[in-house]
Amino acid sequence: MKRSIEDTPIVFIGAGNLATNLAKALYRKGFRIVQVYSRTMESARTLAEKVEAEYTTDLQAVSKDAKLYIVSLKDDALVDLLPQITEGKQVSLLVHTAGSIPMSVWEGHAERYGVFYPMQTFSKQREVKFQEVPFFVEAEDVELLKAVAATLSEKVYEASSEQRKSLHLAAVFICNFTNHMYALAADLLEKYNLPFDVMLPLIDETARKVHELAPRDAQTGPAVRYDENVMSNHLAMLVDSPALQEIYKLMSKSIHEHHQL
Repeated sequence: MKRSIEDTPIVFIGAGNLATNLAKALYRKGFRIVQVYSRTMESARTLAEKVEAEYTTDLQAVSKDAKLYIVSLKDDALVDLLPQITEGKQVSLLVHTAGSIPMSVWEGHAERYGVFYPMQTFSKQREVKFQEVPFFVEAEDVELLKAVAATLSEKVYEASSEQRKSLHLAAVFICNFTNHMYALAADLLEKYNLPFDVMLPLIDETARKVHELAPRDAQTGPAVRYDENVMSNHLAMLVDSPALQEIYKLMSKSIHEHHQL
């Protein structure tokens, strides 16, 4: 009888935000998560219990019998631990989930390897709808990765390491920098005893607009028209925070110049 893709035994090396969401999603689709590794006992045990897996904090104790190893560690940890991660797993497929690390990092350490990159922001406290998440995969044995990703999402793409680097850079601007602006805005609102919740409709509409309009066409605000009166007043309100003044000036200048292209 033909074995289904869900019969592929998987080991997760890492139990952070991405690994937690991905392991739980694969588990719900019927995949066998056989083991979870994390350097901390609490993280390893917490995720393992959610996916009915064994757990360990010792890389030497990681099972060598899985068919697929999904490595989701901080970039520097992945590079430092590669010899221990790959030891004794020559017949298995090893993949990392990093947007910024090339597939070539595996060369000289593993025979079968690749990249399995779901481009989304992940937090342990919030479950992601993976059917809406684009997956970018790279490997010689790419069909297995595409098949695994396709059980979770309809948006599965092959992408080179160079393409993935540009995706990751763009994602930093779209997600990380934008969220930092939310944090700065929350601090400003708190200063004037206003709740951050009042900004949620604006945040939601701003995000919805780019589903229909190009980001450049969706841009509004005083910087587009270079309203010096409004901008000067804003800068005066930030007089006690030179760092925020600098961010405001740089962003306003960039918005205006980009709108003139």
